Amino acid sequence: MTALSWRFVGAAVLAVALPFTAAACGVGGDKLVIGMKFDQPGLGLRNPDGTMSGFDVDVATYVAKELGYPEDEIEWKESPSGQRENLIESGEVKYIVATYSITDAREQEVSFAGPYLVTGQSLLVRADDNGIAGAESLQNGKRLCSVSGSTPALRIKDKYPGVQLQQYDTYSACVEALKDGAVDAVTTDEVILAGYAAQSPGRFKIVGRPFSQERYGIGLKEGDTALCVKVTEALKKMEADGSWKAAFDRNLGPAGITAPAPPAPDGCHKAGDD
Repeated sequence: MTALSWRFVGAAVLAVALPFTAAACGVGGDKLVIGMKFDQPGLGLRNPDGTMSGFDVDVATYVAKELGYPEDEIEWKESPSGQRENLIESGEVKYIVATYSITDAREQEVSFAGPYLVTGQSLLVRADDNGIAGAESLQNGKRLCSVSGSTPALRIKDKYPGVQLQQYDTYSACVEALKDGAVDAVTTDEVILAGYAAQSPGRFKIVGRPFSQERYGIGLKEGDTALCVKVTEALKKMEADGSWKAAFDRNLGPAGITAPAPPAPDGCHKAGDD
């Protein structure tokens, strides 16, 4: 084959390859990478078929659409509690919607839009366990499981030093430990616990009253004010058009939780905000 023939073959191969390359990026360009929990039923769950479901997923998808990214241009990245700040700072995700409580310490590293949900820390125990009635029962050497780097784990360390706190990478691992009798209770936010309780009817129960207030925000790179304003406006629109309540009822209603009034997103939180 002559050099000229090779040029024609090369051009033909390139012409075929280019459409596939463009398609891989999606119509709007590169994929939008969103951080999400993969193991929280009702909030952020990766299903056996690879699809994502949950209230946080619906919030993240709605925001993405308002930013110009349809659902097929979203790439989900698992974001365990202890890795969220690093994922944002390194640019591996554009933003994170993963039961991410707004706290002063975190606001030193990332910015938050929101809040988009307010809940509180509670306790999950086995259905036949009557020895734990709430937070007041935690000072008797009970074996309590939470997730490394999470707000609930930090609160337990600070306020309930008499607890044998065991920290796992995921809440699903904590729930498995509870099933097996390796721990006496699991603690995190009530909406998360409700999802696990609903997943195994009759096996677990939530006890006591919530003993904190957690304000979930959407975490993004510190100082990215332009994106933060756009995300905040998207959250306001989601609440105003009824999509927020519909998402809550669809994902958390089956767990027996009544949709509260949605919190008013009050801008972009930075260090020193409430």
